Amino acid sequence: MEQPQIALGLAAMDSSGVLSPFSFPLRAKTEDDITLRILYCGICRTDLSTIKNEWGNATYPVVPGHEIVGIIIEVGCNVQKFKVGEKAGVGYPISACLSCDNCNHDCENYCPKLVPSFNSFHSDGTKTYGGFSNMIIVNEHFAVRIPENLPCNKIAPLMCAGITVYNPMKHHGLNKPGMHLGVVGLGGLGHMAVKFGKAYGMKVTVISTSTSKRKEAIENLGAEAFLLSSNADQMKVAKGTMDGIIDTVSAVHEISPLIALLKTYGKLIMLGAPNKPVELPIFPLMNGGKIVAGSMIGGMKDTQEMIDFAAEHNITAEVEVIGMNDVNVAMERLEKGDVRYRFVIDVAKNIANA
Repeated sequence: MEQPQIALGLAAMDSSGVLSPFSFPLRAKTEDDITLRILYCGICRTDLSTIKNEWGNATYPVVPGHEIVGIIIEVGCNVQKFKVGEKAGVGYPISACLSCDNCNHDCENYCPKLVPSFNSFHSDGTKTYGGFSNMIIVNEHFAVRIPENLPCNKIAPLMCAGITVYNPMKHHGLNKPGMHLGVVGLGGLGHMAVKFGKAYGMKVTVISTSTSKRKEAIENLGAEAFLLSSNADQMKVAKGTMDGIIDTVSAVHEISPLIALLKTYGKLIMLGAPNKPVELPIFPLMNGGKIVAGSMIGGMKDTQEMIDFAAEHNITAEVEVIGMNDVNVAMERLEKGDVRYRFVIDVAKNIANA
């Protein structure tokens, strides 16, 4: 019997969220699998929430990470999409049934049997470990091709942050030139929404609680306008001007003022995941035919489309690259919002003695 490959990574052992060196066996390879040597992995707020068990679903040990870019070192005999030596990306989904209605419509992200790339279990009971490690095995269906013109460290966050904003913009029609897009929160997701909006030729307004984000939004990211959400006069002037709003904020916050910014039939898309319910005012929705919707990542077809669109328009994330030895400090900074705009781990750096 073939001996399993051993991967090296960082794992949280309890809800303290402290990450420490951890080795684990990779699952057995199948004929449809590729093996990736991980080069870079982004750090998402979901990683932090999971290792600290904020949502009550952590199954320790947890090796987080679902914004993965690597180089293929092995392919199964049935693999069609990839060759050894090519680069590939892996995001949050790592398995699904591929036979339900959602899967048949390229919405694997909504499959009832979706298996996340970490903190979960395959159908055979083996545990999934994420990208804070040096290797991963994945079915080729759940990997995407990475174009050569994109820097791997800056493209890794697109495997989650990029598709998370691209998917609802596409499926809710918020991707047409001349439309007015609001973006709530200028973090990992928010800055990607601004970049995609600009690439579509939209007018983009950033909405934030912090005046310090104004310069970043307008001068560095090219947004046309900035709204301070606590400024009643600014919010009043902007009332009824936006075709859609991408809300990336994970903290509990009022959405009534955001609904007021929408035009008739405007759409508010919620991407954050507050740990407490938000209040949904019904009358403002009725008075204008407005919509509040949720969205979670995207299917594999849309993820590849998003990466190709990013390559065509030179869209990458703004990142701070760190080594494996720096991850715990990065997690502390992320919890304080001290990152512009995504930490990305150079996995090869310090992996042997992380």
